[in-house]
Amino acid sequence: MKFSAALVGIALLTASTSLAADTKTYQVTGPVLEVRPDAVVVQKGKEKWEIARDKDTKVTGDLKAGSKVTIMYTMKAVSIDAKAAALKKK
Repeated sequence: MKFSAALVGIALLTASTSLAADTKTYQVTGPVLEVRPDAVVVQKGKEKWEIARDKDTKVTGDLKAGSKVTIMYTMKAVSIDAKAAALKKK
């Protein structure tokens, strides 16, 4: 479930990162379990992948439960909170 939640956050940024030339693109293929205005849930093996989408997500074909889809997505950090490394005691 945490993996699915992470994918949702990542996919929300797909539209903004699609213009970056050096951003790696990934894909997931499988049957659609659920379609919502903000996400698509796909079965990948035994896992359910929830991929976020928005008004800028390009959809071709008839997207509905039961359809087989290939979703292209990218990963991008939303935020990074760095802390200094702890000093080792001797």
